[in-house]
Amino acid sequence: METRIALDDATDLTRTGDIWLFRGGSAADRAIQLTTNSPVNHVGMAVVIEDLPPLMWHAELGRSLPDVWTGKHHRGVQLHDLRDAVMTWGNKYGQRAWLRQLDHSVTREMEDAVLQTIARLDGTPFPSTARLASRWLRGRVPAFRQGRRDLELETAYCAEVVAVTYEAMGLLPEGRRPNWYDPGRFWSGDDLELGLGAELGAEIAVDLPS
Repeated sequence: METRIALDDATDLTRTGDIWLFRGGSAADRAIQLTTNSPVNHVGMAVVIEDLPPLMWHAELGRSLPDVWTGKHHRGVQLHDLRDAVMTWGNKYGQRAWLRQLDHSVTREMEDAVLQTIARLDGTPFPSTARLASRWLRGRVPAFRQGRRDLELETAYCAEVVAVTYEAMGLLPEGRRPNWYDPGRFWSGDDLELGLGAELGAEIAVDLPS
């Protein structure tokens, strides 16, 4: 039986490094699921530092919420109030949400790495669906490999943003291109091996308030 939790409880429970996954049924959602061969179409990472409210670090096409880092509305890589982001994805975009908790202590050095990654990537544009498909393919087919890894991510996809941040925290090995990752890599059905002895817990379904 699926474990479920209310959004407010999940917001109180979440900590830096926790994974938030989303699945929708729109044509755009299904396109992302198909192009990435993934059961989910969106992934974000919780950022909970000191006395700040829980935040969601992710990339999205919309600009419904102000970016906490810049104070402006923009598309692409964004840092949002976590509760507001989950409510938007649930009510506006029709998405189901799940929480996977990171089973590892997050040190001050890891938090610093998260903030440095946010400073570098916030505001990076989101790719088109066609470009997304080609990026994902290049991450898997050796013939498409070219040049050095571009950690600045000229255009970024939600799973790439989480992967680069996890790498900066020491939770993923260096050397794998960010476009190898898709949202499904962070779903429990995929055997994603983390470093430092860390693990991700099972999905907890998050219920939004009426």
